[in-house]
Amino acid sequence: MEIDPVCGMHVDPTRARYKTLYKGKVYYFCSAVCKEEFEKRPEFYLQHGPQGMPHR
Repeated sequence: MEIDPVCGMHVDPTRARYKTLYKGKVYYFCSAVCKEEFEKRPEFYLQHGPQGMPHR
């Protein structure tokens, strides 16, 4: 299992619908919202860790 870097949810990489490549590493997400949020501010999430589900 991988950890969604935005919300902290466990994500199965073999079944994940949402993923992105950043600096040579693949990150997996529970939703399109978390993926989009990470892509806006990847360094924030990598430095500060998961912050819970983003609000829209």
